[in-house]
Amino acid sequence: MIASELFFIMNVAEIPLFTRSAIFVLGLALILAFIRMVKGPSITDRIVALDTMAVIAISIMVLYAIKTQNALFLDVAIAMALVVFLGTVAFARSFERRMID
Repeated sequence: MIASELFFIMNVAEIPLFTRSAIFVLGLALILAFIRMVKGPSITDRIVALDTMAVIAISIMVLYAIKTQNALFLDVAIAMALVVFLGTVAFARSFERRMID
């Protein structure tokens, strides 16, 4: 479902309340993920927390795209998601090679 279709499903008056509350919850999740990244006992915990922070940032971009009705932010979010995914795969492969050696 694209952002323009979402506006037909939701009442336009509900969107500001929805985006404000969602961004607030995502902000709390971002703070908790940052704490895990700083405090994490191992490097894998820190990498997973960084990946979580990137997903939260992508979610905030999508919410902003919905709020402003600008599809350009969706393109940026998709590109960022691909880069984050490739980084996670690269880390997993290097971690796997390190475990084999």
